[in-house]
Formats: sequence, C-alpha cells, structure tokens
Amino acid sequence: MKTLSLIASVIAVAGVVAASSAVYTVGEVEQAIITQFGKPVGAPITEAGLKLKLPFVQEVNRIDSRVLEWDGSPSDMPTKDKLYISVDLFARWKITDPLQYFLRLRDERSAQSRLDDILGSETRNAVAKHELIEIVRTTRGRTPLRDTLLTDQELAQDIGALVPITKGRALVEQQIFEAAAEKVRVFGIELLDIRFKRINYNESVRPKIYDRMISERRQIAERFLSEGNGEAARIQGNRVRDLNKIQSEAYRAVEEIRGAADAAAAAIYAGAYNVDAVSVEFYDFTRTMQAYGDMISDDTTLVLTTDSDLFQFLRGMQGEADPLRDPGSVPGDGGVASIGRARPAQDPATPILTQTEVEAGR
Repeated sequence: MKTLSLIASVIAVAGVVAASSAVYTVGEVEQAIITQFGKPVGAPITEAGLKLKLPFVQEVNRIDSRVLEWDGSPSDMPTKDKLYISVDLFARWKITDPLQYFLRLRDERSAQSRLDDILGSETRNAVAKHELIEIVRTTRGRTPLRDTLLTDQELAQDIGALVPITKGRALVEQQIFEAAAEKVRVFGIELLDIRFKRINYNESVRPKIYDRMISERRQIAERFLSEGNGEAARIQGNRVRDLNKIQSEAYRAVEEIRGAADAAAAAIYAGAYNVDAVSVEFYDFTRTMQAYGDMISDDTTLVLTTDSDLFQFLRGMQGEADPLRDPGSVPGDGGVASIGRARPAQDPATPILTQTEVEAGR
C-alpha cells in the first residue's frame, strides 16, 4: 500500500509540473514566439490570454508589443558648409513582425544596437547634404522681427535678415525617417518617428562661434554707444548755449538797469546843480576836490599846464604858499612853477599841501 501511495504521489506531482509547464499566459503588451529545441514553432501569438504548449520541449519567448524608445548618443558630423556640429537624435519604434524580429535580432538589446548603426548612418548622410541653416530652421519664408533702431544703411546691409532656406529641419528629419524606415523593416521593426533633440556646435569650433557672435553684438553695442555719446554731446552743447544765452540776457538786463539808474542819477545831479551859477561853481568845486582825493597821495607828482582845470584851485592857493618860480616865467606863459610844502595858512579854511610839486608844461 505504501508503494502504491508513493507512486501515486509521484505521478500526481509529475502531472502538476507537466500541467504548469504546458500552460502559459500572454499579457496585453506582449507577443510570444514558441520555440522547440531553439527553433520557432507555429505562428507568433499576438492575442492575450491563457495558452498551451508542449511541456518541457517547447519554450515561450516573450516580445514587447508596445511603442519603444530609441535615444541615440550625440555624435559629431560635418554639414555641407563644412561646419562640425554635434547632433542628438531620438526615435520611436515598435515590433510588427515578431517572428522576423526573433530570427534576426532575438532581443531588444540587439535591436537598439542595430538602430544605432542605421539611424546614425542616415543622419550623417542627411546632415552632410544640407547646410547648417537648413537643419536648424523649420519655417520657410518667415518674416523676421527686425530692430526698429536699425538705420537705413544697416537695413540695406541685411542686418537682422534671415538667410533663405529651401527645405528646413522638418524635411531633413523626414528624409532620415524614410531612409531608415526602409532598412529596419527587414528586422520586423516599424519606425514610427524620429526627431532632432539637440543640435550644437562641436566643442572645437564652439569658442570661435561664440567669439564671432560676441564681436557682432559688441559692434552693435559700440554703435549704440557712439550714438548715445553724440546725443549727449548735442544735449551738452545745447545746455552751454542756453546757459550763455541766459547769462548774456541777464548781463544786458543788468547793464540796461544800471544805465537807466546812472541816467536817473545824472538827471538828479543836473537838476540839483543847475539851479543857478553858484550851484554850478559848487558842483565844479566838489568834483575837483573828489578828483584830488582820488589822484593825489603823499608822494604824488603831477605834470599840469597852468591853464588846466585841475590846476585852477591849486593856483588860487599861491598867495598862501611860497612860490618858487623860474625868473623868466610869468603866469600863463607855460613856464615851470614849483610849489613846495605849504606854510601854515592864516585862514583855517586854507588847505595845507604836503610835498606837492606842480610843473607847467612847455
């Protein structure tokens, strides 16, 4: 009885193992290839559900049915205008023929490697056939926004204008897509789309490109600085001109006021001193005395003629002083008359002269 029980148990376990090996499931995002001793058997299984196979001798190879991603590494390549650029590309693909895919590639790692070769080669071919501007720009015939501060001369030099293109980046991507899709189809792969992720200058030429861009920006900045300095000079010139104008007008107004005041003062003086002959003589006397104070100091020598207006009051004082006259001269003859230090006058109103000499001109 024990032996029969043991045999039954072994058979039951073997049956369970065989049943579990014969049953498998296919997910919603999977496809399956059944292989027997390493070779595909039957058609690919593309529908999800519970499936059966021969236990132990057949094996299930699962293949992803979702849209897969390919992200290539940046690579350097030359353009038609001999500029080395670094191009980074990405693509989307899916497996449409599982059997062909399994026979040619076996797994996704091999598929990614083959896509690297095909897409990289087609990208180099397309980039080498086009100039950089064709790869960078997308829209043809676009009107650029130009700086309103540009002069007519700069506009004539096409500063701020766009270089015309014939294809654009979208058509270049389409060319790469069509060429690569044809080549990957033999592997049971459908290429869905490709796009440029990044396009940049090569590290070796990037500093030169940046230097040229900086030089162009600096040239425009220097033009703006020059125009600003010219405008500042014009404003400064206008300021100086207006300041001089204001000062000249103020000076003219001051002189006019001063002239009017002097004229009014002269009119007042004239009205005061022209009352009678005595007033006129008094005015002459006071003005002459003022002139004496302005002209004569302790050590002053005057050379005057005997008929000078300034000499008339000095001459009237000769009776009070000791005259030293040339014997051959008479008053009014143009001789030389000397008046030394005056003696004390009898009249308190008589002035005392100190070291004054008057010589009559010849």
